[in-house]
Amino acid sequence: MDRSHIRSGLAPLTLMAALPLLAASRAEATEPVTAIDILLLPDQTMIDRANAANAKLRANYPASFALDATHHPHISLLQRYVRTKDLDAVYAAVGRVLVRSRPIGWQLEATGLFHVIFGGMGLPGIVVRPTPEMLQLQQELVDAVAPYTVPNGTAAAFATPQNDPDVNQSTIDYVASFVPNEIGKNYNPHVTVGVGYPDFVERMQAAPFDTFQFKIAGAAVFHLGNFGTAYTKLWQWQPTAR
Repeated sequence: MDRSHIRSGLAPLTLMAALPLLAASRAEATEPVTAIDILLLPDQTMIDRANAANAKLRANYPASFALDATHHPHISLLQRYVRTKDLDAVYAAVGRVLVRSRPIGWQLEATGLFHVIFGGMGLPGIVVRPTPEMLQLQQELVDAVAPYTVPNGTAAAFATPQNDPDVNQSTIDYVASFVPNEIGKNYNPHVTVGVGYPDFVERMQAAPFDTFQFKIAGAAVFHLGNFGTAYTKLWQWQPTAR
């Protein structure tokens, strides 16, 4: 039997069936995306120590960012790319997790300094000892925001000032790989204190460090900036009395 007429009839139908899928894929690729940081806000004890470390960095490297209104000292729990249209749903999901965990008032311990290299510069932070409660909170947040995440983003997903619009590739990649590289047994909670020349940052890390206790004063979702800074507060948890 000659089936050529059947085959020729199937091709247009297969293409037509695929068109909606192709259109959906193209729409998803161009959909606005926001790089977010779900984070804990430390108390004044930690802020003071972070400011002292930041002052040392800026004395050696004046171009380092200051810890100010667009560079909030914080402890990242989860960084993700999410669809911008879903931000309200993300806030609601995060809020439900925080109601169960209630992290405000947690007492934590700072144990030393560490650093990573971002964009060829040293990015030091004050290390915080992780607790079982932090790890559980982190995993619950991963699960809660998973429906709204996308795997990758570009510099357009970040908050940037007009006079410094660049976002280095290390920052972009870090957010994309935060899950699974920075969660669970890999989680290294810390408060980033600035940016500096790698050799100076290494000397800071090697210097004696007095451990100290501090508390969590809040929890929020921020729009990420270059070097993983907490640039713009998008939403803050407002706990209610039990």
